[in-house]
Amino acid sequence: MLGLTRTFGALYLASLLMQLGSTLLMTYLALRLTADGVAEFWGGALMAANALGMVAGGRVGRVLIERVGHIRTYVACAGVIAAAVLAHEFSSALPLWLFLRALVGLAMMCQLMVLESWLNDRARSDQRGKVLGIYMVAVYVGMMLGQLALSLNGDLGIHALLGVAMAFALCLVPVALTGSMHPAALRPAPIDIRLFLRRVPQSLVTILISGMINGGFYGLAPIYASQQGLGTVEIGQFMALAIAAGLLAQLPLGWLSDRLPRASLIRAVAVLLLLACLPLAFYQDLSFGALLLFGAGIGFLQFCLYPLGVALANDNIEAELRVSLAGLLLVAFGIGACIGPLLAGALMEQFGASNLYAFFAVCAALLALAVGQGKVSGAHLQEDAPLHHQATPVGLASATLAAAVEPAELAVPAAGSTPPAEPAAACESSAS
Repeated sequence: MLGLTRTFGALYLASLLMQLGSTLLMTYLALRLTADGVAEFWGGALMAANALGMVAGGRVGRVLIERVGHIRTYVACAGVIAAAVLAHEFSSALPLWLFLRALVGLAMMCQLMVLESWLNDRARSDQRGKVLGIYMVAVYVGMMLGQLALSLNGDLGIHALLGVAMAFALCLVPVALTGSMHPAALRPAPIDIRLFLRRVPQSLVTILISGMINGGFYGLAPIYASQQGLGTVEIGQFMALAIAAGLLAQLPLGWLSDRLPRASLIRAVAVLLLLACLPLAFYQDLSFGALLLFGAGIGFLQFCLYPLGVALANDNIEAELRVSLAGLLLVAFGIGACIGPLLAGALMEQFGASNLYAFFAVCAALLALAVGQGKVSGAHLQEDAPLHHQATPVGLASATLAAAVEPAELAVPAAGSTPPAEPAAACESSAS
């Protein structure tokens, strides 16, 4: 483990700094909107713009990497992000902020494509699970630190934006100085969307709803917490604890997912998530301790849906199609992350902040109705399918080949180069 950390430490550190800056920016902008009295819908719109930019960044990133290489792409995008972050301070006009959020999402997806394809390509097949497992830990730690960074100052002045810009500036240093070999070149290849719609419809529904819930969480949970009377420091703690609970959930989830039917486990998690959301949806003026408790419980469950959906899909798809599948699942998550914040924001604006968790409860109920082991035919079950236990994306970041993010095309090695790794997992074992 220490050897892998030394080998890929520069990429892990860059990932941590990127996620620190990204999550700090998301929470800061949501709280700025609340402080300025802007309707909750626009908080959801900012998150949707970010997700939309990340989906579009799949094509842009591939073109940039092919033309100028990995490091130049990463450096250029970090500069764009730092400039876009600081540009928020010039004007609070919502159209400008929407454009900047989409631009940051696009550039960050390009950076993620560099890092994740790099890790997938350079890791040996017998160590890929550990390599990307450490990567996902770095991602989660960065997300938690980004939320806790609000505690350093406690206000919503320019210091937070300066901190975000510094994080994206500093993430350049380890990538620029790394001695690790570059990954192989990539080229697109077509995939058949209809095949996956027939084979894994329950997985696609799970991933879509996971995107709706997680997009709403990142974009609107800070606004909900602010409406409950929490200060900036307490909001950071509320968000950080939910993310930490999601990280803790990955260990027992990997064990259960390898031993119980996936679809049944998805339904069970959805039902528990529904029940966990009800107190926050219907009770007002809860104590800070109660908010932390229920928030952590919801975070524990919501971050289980994406890896379970991925595992269920890989159970029913042949090995040669799994990288293509990863791209389609990321698109489904991105669509959900666009739709969810918009719907939840509109509900919060019309009926109150607590409707964020009412929206989550409705999503969980729909998922429980749509997914079940009785609907799994088993006709395409792959006995040798690995447990692709991937942690839930933030935006669209996940431990998979991020170059494959469009349904019509998929990044695969160019002729004569090393074949792409299958979407790697935080832990791999045989499926039940």
